Amino acid sequence: MPSPRYTNRRHAGIALAMVLRDMPLAAPLVLALPRGGVPVAREIARILGAPLDVLLVRKIGAPGNEEYALGAIVDGPEPNWVVDEQMLARFDPPPEWFEQQVMEQLRELERRRLLYRGVKAPARLEGRDLIVVDDGLATGSTMRAALQCLRAQHPQRIVLAVPVGPEETVQRLREQVDTLICLDTPSPFRAVGDHYRDFHQLSDQEVIDLLMK
Repeated sequence: MPSPRYTNRRHAGIALAMVLRDMPLAAPLVLALPRGGVPVAREIARILGAPLDVLLVRKIGAPGNEEYALGAIVDGPEPNWVVDEQMLARFDPPPEWFEQQVMEQLRELERRRLLYRGVKAPARLEGRDLIVVDDGLATGSTMRAALQCLRAQHPQRIVLAVPVGPEETVQRLREQVDTLICLDTPSPFRAVGDHYRDFHQLSDQEVIDLLMK
């Protein structure tokens, strides 16, 4: 297996910013998916001189197999969620299980909103150029929910910027955005963390510190 391309998430953010800075973006807003997307997005926002905010999304994992996403939910004035009907049918959870998971994740989104933003209102999205950032893509289900929610808020343009992801996921998401930047689409693709030397699990405090810079 080749050595990881990125030293850490900050390194990946700088690499993405070198591409984004040549794009004609009007007063862009950088939106990070916590937690892993925040250090990547922090570097992009710094280099572009753009504001940074978080886009709060929670995956709904299959019972007993959390890595398989049955859906995802996005925070907002009216929370938005998507369901992968094929995966839901495959795992066939008990009746009302999905609704219970939605309520649990809504509570976690509220906790993170208060923790990361406090009483600060989320940034206005309508009519803006949005740069949506994560530290990588896998199945893309969480990102798909995020993008659907953003499109409903009528931005001027949506740019998805990620360091790495499988080609099939990138192609599925391309139709949901105006521009998609993915620096590396290795094959075979196993896991996002394989492409970083340092891929530690970020704490809430690390996220808060990055957002306050």
